[in-house]
Amino acid sequence: MAPFKFTRSILNGEPIKVFNYGRHRRDFTYTDDIVEGILRVLDRLATPNPEWKPSNPDVSSSKAPWSIYNIGNQSPVELMDYISALKKSLGCEAINEFLPIQSGDTPDTCADVRRLTNDTKYKPSISVEEVVNYFVE
Repeated sequence: MAPFKFTRSILNGEPIKVFNYGRHRRDFTYTDDIVEGILRVLDRLATPNPEWKPSNPDVSSSKAPWSIYNIGNQSPVELMDYISALKKSLGCEAINEFLPIQSGDTPDTCADVRRLTNDTKYKPSISVEEVVNYFVE
């Protein structure tokens, strides 16, 4: 949602609400990277984990044949760097309204794609600058 809100505000000359004073780090992932990850996982049949124990469960596997994969960029970007890339791509300046962190918000997010990479040999890789340019186009 941030790309839409930020872009609308920048283009309308309105302030962007920048929570946590811009000290957030987010793992922005382009849709094409997600789709490619899903396609790679679909081509791989899940297998049961014979070592799985209810007393010490591995939450990403089971005795049943299923697997859970995290698909993300695994390259967190400072929120202010994201806003800078958006301003550059739009060719506009932004008015930043720095605010404290919102209650319940997470300062940082980062996908752990080790399992996806190990099992499918795929790691999302489209940079935030490319993501922003695709969005603006």
